[in-house]
Amino acid sequence: MKRILVPTDFNVESTKIIDAIALHSGLEEVTVIFLHAFKLSDSITDMLMLSRRSRDYENISEEFNNKIDAYTIKYQNKVKGIGVEYFYGSTAAAFRNLLEGLQIDLIVYPKNYNFKPINKYSIDPKYLTARSGCEVLELDTEVIANEQELFDTKIQSTGVEKKGIGLINFILKINTQSHAITKKHTYYLYFWEN
Repeated sequence: MKRILVPTDFNVESTKIIDAIALHSGLEEVTVIFLHAFKLSDSITDMLMLSRRSRDYENISEEFNNKIDAYTIKYQNKVKGIGVEYFYGSTAAAFRNLLEGLQIDLIVYPKNYNFKPINKYSIDPKYLTARSGCEVLELDTEVIANEQELFDTKIQSTGVEKKGIGLINFILKINTQSHAITKKHTYYLYFWEN
């Protein structure tokens, strides 16, 4: 099972990466950890209270939590767990220690990733992940988000039904990463009259 780190600003749109992870062919069973990075404050009071950072969890909306719960149910066979972590620091060595402590195998970004700070101490994790030595994967969440239905079934009338033979066309659309594969299968159904 792979443990995946996903940098986030806790926007509900950022949860779409779970669809991309679940549909990616190279990832079987995974645990997803959403992460936001903060630089350490210069204030001695903030540093003393670092272990009591419960106010940072206020940045996570109820809507974000509900979406995470829905994804946990939707992909229960593939996504074994979803969690949230904060990183406090700005050095690559400290970030590598976090990755080692969390046993992270892979860092995943959406292709259209755009850093949005949630407060004045937020830092862009791209600087840390680029120097971490951990594998980084970019997945296209827009292709999956734009695809309303993965399966589209159409029945066409051929006029042969009166003779007891029906023609049904199934069009299966499989949309993964940045390419779409469309396969068309034709099946003949035979009907017998008693």
